[in-house]
Amino acid sequence: MKKTWIVGTRGSKLALRQTQIVVDALREANPGHEFSIRTIRTTGDTIWDKPLAEIGGKGLFVKEIEEELVRGGIDIAVHSMKDLPAELAGDLVVGAVMVREDPRDAFVSTRLKSIRELHSGSRVGTGSTRRKAQLMRYREGVDVVPLRGNVDTRMRKLTAENLDGIILAAAGIRRLGLEKVITEMIPADIMVPTAGQGAIGIEIRRGDEATGLLGAIDHDRTHREVAIERAVQAAVGGGCSIPLGIHARIEDDGIDLSLSLGNEEGVILVHEKLSGKPGGEQALIEKASRILLKHMDTGYGL
Repeated sequence: MKKTWIVGTRGSKLALRQTQIVVDALREANPGHEFSIRTIRTTGDTIWDKPLAEIGGKGLFVKEIEEELVRGGIDIAVHSMKDLPAELAGDLVVGAVMVREDPRDAFVSTRLKSIRELHSGSRVGTGSTRRKAQLMRYREGVDVVPLRGNVDTRMRKLTAENLDGIILAAAGIRRLGLEKVITEMIPADIMVPTAGQGAIGIEIRRGDEATGLLGAIDHDRTHREVAIERAVQAAVGGGCSIPLGIHARIEDDGIDLSLSLGNEEGVILVHEKLSGKPGGEQALIEKASRILLKHMDTGYGL
């Protein structure tokens, strides 16, 4: 008898697209099983008039989904890894991470050809403290306008709010098939992505039978890269309110780890790249954590 596995996700167009990617992969890898998608409304989906940093708390886009997973209302949860807190609820684990899309941020504009053309007074929309801090480091005097909503909403606000540009995660734009709207991919050395950006994660209950479904769709290198980023994030207690960028890249000859940290005023305290030997994840995590914590102690007045 075939079992139908219930896959939980947010109801946004992007979340449903990402979940369909996961379900298609699961069906191909597990032909004897059925999968049904269930949408769940999260706290982050109900509050659109405040920046995420002001709402406070962690897991604004995952809390209700995790609660359903713990209760057994769903068997599998699909998340953007950048939305998943470094510390998971209950006895939950990340069972698999799909191959990563481009993790960089994208600049979208109908007026300019590059962020290099921004100047003092240019109006740029973003709801991310991380993007705001790094953008202001790159172009002093830019007027950063708070911007939230799904991709379609943000694109409408580009014109409606007379913005010179907006900054979004490139992965979401690509997955929605909207690559043509991207004006420029922002180099990661200018704007370090947040932990997990571009990756889709599959969360399950620890030791659950769903574990056996995920091996074939787990991308080892992406999983390891994201694990490094999340370990550093956990060590420093990073959340939406802290302008924190962490991006790992594993190659045959070693590991690169880019860091960016701003304070509560958005002033960049750290912006650098570390390197480690193959297999040296833990040493690199510890080094990065020490650097960030040192600057947080001084930059945040701790």
